Amino acid sequence: MNNLDKHHKNIPSDLETGNQQPVYYMPFPPQDNSEDEINLLDYWRILMRYKWMIVFCTLLSGAIAAVVAINATEIYRAEVVLAPAGEDQNSASGLAGQFGGLAALAGVSLGGSGGQLQEAIATLKSRVFTEAFISDLNLMPILYETIWNPETKSWLVENEEAIPTAWDAYKLFDGIRSISDDKKTGMYSLAFEWSDPELAAKWANASVERINQHQKEKAILEAQNNIKYLKSQLEETSVVEMRQAIFRLIEAQTKNIMLASVRDEFVFRVIDPAVVPEERIKPKKKLMVVLGGMVGFMLSVFLAFLLAFIQKQKEMNPEEENNKKLEGTQK
Repeated sequence: MNNLDKHHKNIPSDLETGNQQPVYYMPFPPQDNSEDEINLLDYWRILMRYKWMIVFCTLLSGAIAAVVAINATEIYRAEVVLAPAGEDQNSASGLAGQFGGLAALAGVSLGGSGGQLQEAIATLKSRVFTEAFISDLNLMPILYETIWNPETKSWLVENEEAIPTAWDAYKLFDGIRSISDDKKTGMYSLAFEWSDPELAAKWANASVERINQHQKEKAILEAQNNIKYLKSQLEETSVVEMRQAIFRLIEAQTKNIMLASVRDEFVFRVIDPAVVPEERIKPKKKLMVVLGGMVGFMLSVFLAFLLAFIQKQKEMNPEEENNKKLEGTQK
């Protein structure tokens, strides 16, 4: 055993002597949940302090919303439910399938079911069709009745540039008209929203009649032009097979004319015509009053807390100024 081991052996340990080193623990302060309760109590006191202001603002906002709702223009929605005219489409599709090759060879178009329907919808929403509809029914004074004088039949505007144009009428009319389709049932819905329920229903039904008539006349005219062209081609050819093919095409076009002439519902078939609506769709007067009251309540609560904050800042500023004055005198 060396001297170092002897030295350590002679030194008593802390366990042998009983002298243990003290252990210190950092105490954690007890959690105080009273702060949240105090804050909630302060908030409640602020609301009670400004309760009459909150009540007044809420009632005032609700009253303003009620006045706006009462004076707002009532809008009604008239809707007509449509279905594709299946018989015409099937006939056109059959003719296209039977004589499609011959028609392409002769430069004649027989049309198709899907294209005919989509073309009718695009035509219904087109600017040309809409402007003609407005002009034929003389709807400009109705669409802009606030600036139209029915007695003098003139516009109540000082500047000629303020007179509504056909483009303005188209945009307005297109905004009150909507057409939608149901993918499941294949039905279409054409609706008009206007302040006069009778006019809304009249425009909806008239639009369907007009688009059917327009597409029917277009189909008849196209078939007549095709027949005229086929007859000219018939005179120029002497091949028996070609003449027979042209005769079949002329027969098909004649059949198209007959089918179009006997059916008024050429593209769309009316399932449920538009009737004069008895209930308005807007404004929602009760909802407007409730929302107005809620907005007034929230704004008044925010204003109450803002006023309380400003008042607290004013109360703290004099104390700070007094402390600064005391510090200045002590220096």
